[in-house]
Amino acid sequence: MAQTPAVPADAPASPVAASPDTPADAPDGKPNALPNVDLNSELLYKLTRAELEFKNGQWQGPYVTMMMAAQQTRDPRLARRASEMALAAKQGGEALAAIRLWRELAPDSDEATQFFLGFVVLSDKIEEAEPIFAQRIAAAPPGSRGVALFQTQQILARANDKLFAYAMLARLMEPYLDMFEAHLVLAQGALSIGERERAIAEANKALAIKPGSELSVLTLAQVTGEPQAAGQVLAAFLEKNPDAVEVRAAYARMLVEQKQLEPARTQFLALLKTQPDNVGALYALGIVSLQLEDAKGAEQYFKRFLAVLEKSPGEDRDPFKALMMLSQIAEARNDIPGAIAWLDKVDSSTSGGYLDARLRRAQLMARSGDLDGARKTLADTKVDDPAAQGQLLLVDAQLLRDGGYVQSAYTVLQNALVRFPDNPELLYDYALLAERLDKLDLMEASLRRVMQIAPDNQHAYNALGYSLAERNIRLPEALALIERALQMAPGDPFIMDSMGWVQFRMGNLPAAEDALRRAYAVRPDPEIAVHLGEVLWQKGDKDEAQKLWREAQGKDPKNDALKSTLARLNVSL
Repeated sequence: MAQTPAVPADAPASPVAASPDTPADAPDGKPNALPNVDLNSELLYKLTRAELEFKNGQWQGPYVTMMMAAQQTRDPRLARRASEMALAAKQGGEALAAIRLWRELAPDSDEATQFFLGFVVLSDKIEEAEPIFAQRIAAAPPGSRGVALFQTQQILARANDKLFAYAMLARLMEPYLDMFEAHLVLAQGALSIGERERAIAEANKALAIKPGSELSVLTLAQVTGEPQAAGQVLAAFLEKNPDAVEVRAAYARMLVEQKQLEPARTQFLALLKTQPDNVGALYALGIVSLQLEDAKGAEQYFKRFLAVLEKSPGEDRDPFKALMMLSQIAEARNDIPGAIAWLDKVDSSTSGGYLDARLRRAQLMARSGDLDGARKTLADTKVDDPAAQGQLLLVDAQLLRDGGYVQSAYTVLQNALVRFPDNPELLYDYALLAERLDKLDLMEASLRRVMQIAPDNQHAYNALGYSLAERNIRLPEALALIERALQMAPGDPFIMDSMGWVQFRMGNLPAAEDALRRAYAVRPDPEIAVHLGEVLWQKGDKDEAQKLWREAQGKDPKNDALKSTLARLNVSL
């Protein structure tokens, strides 16, 4: 049985729906000659009915109607429409049949040929593509033939039979081996079938033909497969071609990936000497400078990045990330007004990060003591997405909670859940506030609801398990809940802390100590230190317990868990 090609995830986008007034295309941009179709009432009825049925979710009947009409009228637009219907229904075999007919009726249509090639390479009739590729390459003007070679490789790269596709590619490139592009195409093809040595050889041949080709050396670096060797290839090329912008940028990015930050910064700075307004280099220098703990330098580069964007409105870049970085830099030096000023520059109409900027603005205002202003920021933020609306309410409650207004925070979430009853983030925070207000049944019900809505939410399992362990009730159930959470997030230090605590409550001191030590090693959090200290105290290691508690006190003198533990054990540090 012939193999039916599936509709690939990266299949070409469907053509625009054809109408009787839409001409099929030709390579020179002129319409193909179209048949003089008599659009009589019977044909119009059939086509209109097919479109209505297709709009209502049917595809097979409308597809057959379009195919029959195309065969009868010899109009390629109807075959194209049939291919659209099959593509929308993810019917690869029917799509290919319609595209074959479309190409038969419009043999000069580049669009039909592109669709045909895209599908036939996925079938068991891939050999049908070879003469078409050969004709297209030969017909290409010399100045654009290289592009035709690359397009051929890109289409064949999607073939199911990689070895057959590469053999075909090699035959197609044979007449053009005096072109460096042909060797680059062969290098990419060889890499796709695991022939690394051949890929390297072909990339070197491309460089021999055109020694200054940035594309050739970038391909050679790619196919080497070893970061250090690739870096040496690029560095050697830059020695001879210091103005090679793309190669220098690639080399700098490679150094960043290898954590060689100072050499990477040197390369980006060299790139700026050639192109002072290179936004990619300016942004990268900001990031690298931050990683090198050079906040002043990072600030300078991010500001220059924004200045260049402002001068180049056509630049397709969102300044959001740079603005957020500048806000964080200002915040780190305790310049809260400056941090807020940067956030206020995020454009509500163009930036996808507008909501994040507003949320952060509110958090900074609350931190500086202006809780009312923070809440007004949230109230004035207009968003249409229900998830975003829920997030605004969630942060509003968190600000109230952190400000000590637990009951008010609880009320905000209670009202929010009337609007968004199945929002797991709202339910989770609502449960934690309910626990603080001693509404334990409501807390448990809310967490179990989170488990139903989002069964992979480890925090809900952990919170309920820890709550049961903290109250020293239903300990086997608490253990099972925490084990479930730990399965989902085995490296989470807070879940490891919960595991240690429930083991302590169950009297398993060695297991408790092991879990808490692992948690503290991952994150030396004061509350984990409090729990580990109590386990050690019960084991008789009181000196190490007091040492841990003093560390916790130094980090968070007002920690409630530490205060209550010391008071309960009658310990004075």
